[in-house]
Amino acid sequence: MTHFALDEQIASQPDAVQRALDSVEVPQLDRARPVVFTGIGTSLHAAQVAGYWATALSAGRIHPRVVEAHDFGLRGAIQPEDQIVVISHRGTKRFPHAVLERARAAGATTVSVSGQGAANPGGDVVLRTCADERAGAHTVSYTTALAVLGRLVAQWIGGPAAAPFEAALNAIPTAMAETLAQPAPTAVLPRLINKEPLLLTGFGIDEITAREAALKLKEGTYLWAEGMSVELALHGTPAVYEPRHAALLIVPDEDDGSRTQSLKGLLTMLHVPALTLGTGECDLPIAKVDYLLRPFVTILPLQRLVAELARRRGANPDAIRTDVEPYKSAMASVRL
Repeated sequence: MTHFALDEQIASQPDAVQRALDSVEVPQLDRARPVVFTGIGTSLHAAQVAGYWATALSAGRIHPRVVEAHDFGLRGAIQPEDQIVVISHRGTKRFPHAVLERARAAGATTVSVSGQGAANPGGDVVLRTCADERAGAHTVSYTTALAVLGRLVAQWIGGPAAAPFEAALNAIPTAMAETLAQPAPTAVLPRLINKEPLLLTGFGIDEITAREAALKLKEGTYLWAEGMSVELALHGTPAVYEPRHAALLIVPDEDDGSRTQSLKGLLTMLHVPALTLGTGECDLPIAKVDYLLRPFVTILPLQRLVAELARRRGANPDAIRTDVEPYKSAMASVRL
C-alpha cells in the first residue's frame, strides 16, 4: 500500500497542537482598535475560524474583518490603528508579504502566524505553529494555526466567555486523538469511486471545514470538490445535482432548522450518494467537542479520506501534481 508523508502529518496533529498550545505566548491585542485576519487558501480558512471565534466569544460586540491576502495586499485602506494578523504557513507567499509591507508603511501593528521553518515571515510579533510539512496538502499547519489563533483570540476577547473557551481548547488534543483512533475511512470509498464533483456542506462554523476539505480533495485526489453552506446547497444549486456526483454532509450538533436533514433527503430523491460526518450515527464519526472548536475534529476524517481516495486513484497528495507534466511546468510558471 502506498504510504504518504500526508499520513504522518495527519497522525502528528494531536501532539503538534498540544505543543503549539503549550509553547505559544500571544500578545494582547487592543479591544478598542480594529483587527483584520488575512491569509490565502488554508490560511484564509484559519483566518475565517478566528474571526468566527472573536464574534462568538464577544457576543457579537466585536466583528473583525477577514479578507483574502491577495485582495488586501493590493487594495483597501490600512490605518495606523489597525491590528493585522497575517497567517502564512511557510511565510513565502507573495501577497501575505504584500499585506505586511502595506501595513508597515501605514504604521499598523502586525502579527504573523507562521511555521517554524519560515526564516523571516515579518510582523511586529511572530507566532510559530509547527515544522514545515513534507506534504503539499497542508494538514498539521492548519490545526496548529488554529491552536495559536485560539490562544490569541481568547487573550484578546477576555471576559467571562474566554475562560471556558480556553479550558475547552486545552482538551482539544485528546479529542483529536480520539477522532484519529477511529478506523480509516476505507469502508465508504465504494460510494465515492467514480463520483465527481464532490459536494461538501456545513452549517455555521462547519461551513469553513467544508471549504477547507474541498481544497484538500482537489489538492490530494485531483477530484473537483466544492464546499459551501448547507443553505446555499439548497438554493438553486440542486439544479445541477446528478447521480454521478456525491456529497459529504457535516452534521451539526446545533439546531440548523433541519436543513442538513432536508438536503440529505433531497439528494436521496435525486440518487446522489451522501455521506455524513458527525458525532451521532454517521459514516465518518468524530469526538464531541465544544461547538466553537469543531474545526479541530471535523477536518480530521476528511483529511484521512483524502489520503485513502488518493491511494485508490493513484494520486499523490504530497506533490499535488507538481511531479508530472504538464502540471509541473504550469504550476512553476506562477509565483505564489
